[in-house]
Amino acid sequence: MCNVAKEIGVKSKQIIERGEKRVDKKLYLSEENKMLAGVCGGIAEYFDLDPTLVRLGWVIFSAMGGAGVLAYIIAMFVIPKRV
Repeated sequence: MCNVAKEIGVKSKQIIERGEKRVDKKLYLSEENKMLAGVCGGIAEYFDLDPTLVRLGWVIFSAMGGAGVLAYIIAMFVIPKRV
């Protein structure tokens, strides 16, 4: 087992042993950083990034063959809204 895996295992055990509450992150459409449907804003919130950087990446991805537009439309229907 590599050192990183050992370190992650140790940290997980420490969290469980101390009884700390683990927060599971989930991907949702953003209501706060919404331009069209909130896909880029939601991805930015999930990864704790600036929404502008995610949007810029989406524009670059779309300019290289147009696959970004299709991916955005699919994500718009697949990523759930926060209830």
